[in-house]
Amino acid sequence: MVQLTRLNQRQLVLNSDLIEHIESTPDTVITLTTGAKFMVRESPEEIIERVAKFRRQSGNDWRSRTAISTPTTETSTCSPGDDSDQRSSLRGED
Repeated sequence: MVQLTRLNQRQLVLNSDLIEHIESTPDTVITLTTGAKFMVRESPEEIIERVAKFRRQSGNDWRSRTAISTPTTETSTCSPGDDSDQRSSLRGED
């Protein structure tokens, strides 16, 4: 949710997930996926910054969903005959 200002100075809280596109005509017009349109005082750049800030704060940042984590595994190398050393280190006998 982002708080914006209508042209008549009234505050508007908008669900940013519903924004389809933003136009500057020269007034800023926000069109929602529902077809509703809102004219606001903020610039398109300011709206984008507010939406990005909201998503970072809420954990809904698109960048966090596109990050791919690679699982890591620990590997150890041992030579034949090193089994006794490995077993003793597992028992805490170092």
